[in-house]
Amino acid sequence: MRLPEFVVVATIILISTSAFPAALDKHAVDEFIQHMVDTHQFNAGELHDVFKQAKRSQRVLDAISRPAEALPWYKYRQLFVRQERIENGRAFLGRYGGLLQKAESEYGVPAQIITAIIGVETSYGANKGNDRVIDALSTLAFHYPQRADFFRGELEQYLLLTREQNVEPLSLKGSYAGAMGMPQFIPSSYRHYAIDFDGDGKTDIWNNPADAIGSVANYFKQHGWQPGGKVAVPGQAINSQYKKLVTNDLEPSVNVEQLYENGILPGEEIAPGTRVKIISLEGADSEEIWLGLDNFYVITRYNHSKLYAMAVYQLSEEILQQQQRNELAAGQ
Repeated sequence: MRLPEFVVVATIILISTSAFPAALDKHAVDEFIQHMVDTHQFNAGELHDVFKQAKRSQRVLDAISRPAEALPWYKYRQLFVRQERIENGRAFLGRYGGLLQKAESEYGVPAQIITAIIGVETSYGANKGNDRVIDALSTLAFHYPQRADFFRGELEQYLLLTREQNVEPLSLKGSYAGAMGMPQFIPSSYRHYAIDFDGDGKTDIWNNPADAIGSVANYFKQHGWQPGGKVAVPGQAINSQYKKLVTNDLEPSVNVEQLYENGILPGEEIAPGTRVKIISLEGADSEEIWLGLDNFYVITRYNHSKLYAMAVYQLSEEILQQQQRNELAAGQ
């Protein structure tokens, strides 16, 4: 059956617009290139060649508009704190136990926390992202006004990174937000915190678990991780007075003595004078109250979300408990 001509034309247009990514905003790209030339002495011709091949990605724009952190806690938790990820975390802990213990010894960050970060970010390296970093960052830098300044900064950092590492800018892949490697470092984090943990002369967070592990540990230490400190403590509300202390900021600001005055009972002992963050989470059946300490805040420096930090913490605890159960069973 022969389709009407208008249907054929419409179909061709639909295929052409969906199959091929759109070009980037030329004016914005030209301004950015001039900035890189003036500020960092990049070669304008080389950058024009790179950006001629970079594409605006609608998939990236769609993905960033529906982050998992917009979910209620009980649904968000199901994404990350599930049996498969716990078992794979225990396996990762066993496979790289020596490296993880070395990182814990040198940086003070528990092996299970490092493992949980990599588990939440990329399922222990199994899903490092399939978007070209140059496409993701260019799309967000030039076509996502809500956070354009941030992503232009990351695009700048990315080009500096690829020049320093002598890497082709079009070659690296990552997440829809331009995060890279097993621990999903954005370019600025890579340049500031990624390390060559095994001393082989390269800092490879894509394929080298040693560098990924060491880089996560270094990131946490540089952001103020307190060795031996608690992350979060469950709380119990005996009245609704505590709600006036629940805020959107993430840094601990409530003195532990204020908890009792405002109807919160900590589930574990917290030292006098400690500052905490009261965290209210939407459970499947009722509200969950948690008290985040300084180390909880440090986890939110990796991803500025209380849901993310709680998922990392709870996954780390489950991994550790699974490891201990296995060791106990083996000992019997």
